[in-house]
Amino acid sequence: MNENNGDKMISLEDLMVYYDLGGGGLFDRITGGSKERRIVKAVDGVTFDIKEGETLGLVGESGCGKSTLGKALLRLTTISGGKAIYKGKDITRLSAKEMREQRKNLQMIFQDPYASLNPRMTVGNIIGEPIRTFGLADGKSIEQMVQGLMETVGLSRRFVKRYPHEFSGGQRQRIGIARALAVDPEFIVADEPISALDVSIQAQIMNLMEELQEEKNLTYLFISHDLRAIRHVADRVAVMYLGKIVELADAAEVYRDPIHPYSKALISAVPVPDPEIEAQRERIILTGDVPSPINPPSGCHFHTRCPFAVEACKTTEPELVEIKPDHFAACIRISPEQPRIEDA
Repeated sequence: MNENNGDKMISLEDLMVYYDLGGGGLFDRITGGSKERRIVKAVDGVTFDIKEGETLGLVGESGCGKSTLGKALLRLTTISGGKAIYKGKDITRLSAKEMREQRKNLQMIFQDPYASLNPRMTVGNIIGEPIRTFGLADGKSIEQMVQGLMETVGLSRRFVKRYPHEFSGGQRQRIGIARALAVDPEFIVADEPISALDVSIQAQIMNLMEELQEEKNLTYLFISHDLRAIRHVADRVAVMYLGKIVELADAAEVYRDPIHPYSKALISAVPVPDPEIEAQRERIILTGDVPSPINPPSGCHFHTRCPFAVEACKTTEPELVEIKPDHFAACIRISPEQPRIEDA
């Protein structure tokens, strides 16, 4: 974690990513039933800032829109509305050519370190491709840069002519990190960068990312469903549920005193290494599955699973407001005057 957080690097303002699935399903078309258009609200009005030099952890259950948000931030998927601002420039308004220039500053580490690497290219070509694409070097200089990047991420330069299938999962992820670093970016979206790796390798990759952040003053959006990993690497944490941010605060604060009922349930599921404390902890079990983003519940999206929901939760959509200093949550049952929902 980097404690020297500076000015805002990234600002999202009411960012939306909607997917139009067209009319009703196959059964509806055969029977002449509903022709209503079905809209998936993958990211539904997200607003937050990422400070220069920090790691913002983005957590939530599978299907909540985390990865879509990360890709939208880099314009790797179509943005339906709102703004994504990088250093004062709204990248949602940039042309393809202008956005291509910005990609030198904005890079991504993908979840699957094997699927994201071209199996027909050697490691040297994979890492060197962005260097050639942006014309950052040529000839022998590219080879020297590639070998330097490989050593930076802990790979021997002797492996430069090997192919992805010849490496372990952890080594392949290091290749992906080296490729992201090749253009000397300022901001990296790390989309579940350790979820496909063995537990023994996960800590190595997280430590590597922290070292690189210190060395190169990188800013991260670290996306994960693994709250233990987020606790280790993040300066602040944003909790996402069905396309919306429901809580945002310093990482230590979220883990010590979560205030949104969804965050409370997530944190309660994180094991504590002390057996005595673990035995005394109360686990909050959420009932039901995450609702479909095609037809999310009205009002607060979480009210169908929330143990504290009241009638008003079904009709009132909560805003993300500051409940405590620098601690934001979206719940109509809590307020600065009454921050604990158990007492509401």
